[in-house]
Amino acid sequence: MKIGILGTGMVAQTLAAKLSAIGYQVMIGTRDVDKTMERSETDAYGNPPFSEWRENHSKVKLENFSDAAAFGEVVINATSGGASLMALQMAGHDHLKGKILIDVSNPLDFSEGMPPTLLVCNTDSLGEQIQRALPDTKVVKTLNTLNAHLMVDPNKVGKGDHHIFVSGNDQAAKNKVVGYLKEWFGWKHIIDLGDISTARGTEMLLAIWVRLMGKLGTPMFNFKIVR
Repeated sequence: MKIGILGTGMVAQTLAAKLSAIGYQVMIGTRDVDKTMERSETDAYGNPPFSEWRENHSKVKLENFSDAAAFGEVVINATSGGASLMALQMAGHDHLKGKILIDVSNPLDFSEGMPPTLLVCNTDSLGEQIQRALPDTKVVKTLNTLNAHLMVDPNKVGKGDHHIFVSGNDQAAKNKVVGYLKEWFGWKHIIDLGDISTARGTEMLLAIWVRLMGKLGTPMFNFKIVR
């Protein structure tokens, strides 16, 4: 399977590294390839520049958003929430038409510093905005409620005994994504919340997630639903 990943940050890098390591063809998409490769500074979290990461992941291709969207049989949106709609517009609606778009982004607003607020909440969500912008694409929201390293290896904490969620309007697409999450990353506990409007809940979960990270002093934790 060919997988296109939009975004070059830590989440995109972590997903790309894992998917490439288990044998998938992966292409990362960015706004400007030359600028991405020329960047030499660390990011806001102290992670090395993309060019340094790519030296150790030479199998992962890097092209623009449009090329990555066209390349992927499945496409993952791992761009920052504030830039997601623009990135998807640059990717091209025709390149995403009929495909599953796994959306792992969150509408976080860091303009006033930490903790971030949400660009959209309560009566709408970024997942819904993306689905409205791409009516012919099967948007499935998932993996947006935990750290990137746990996304690709849930067994890093609690022996994998914790939960993630999926939201989306197309049931068949969600079923496929649930299968991908199990096959690609080893997820065991996945809750289908319902249609894409339920992404409001998972995106708003970030408010408590950020505060827990500050209190616990680590992002290596997740939520377990007990019944």
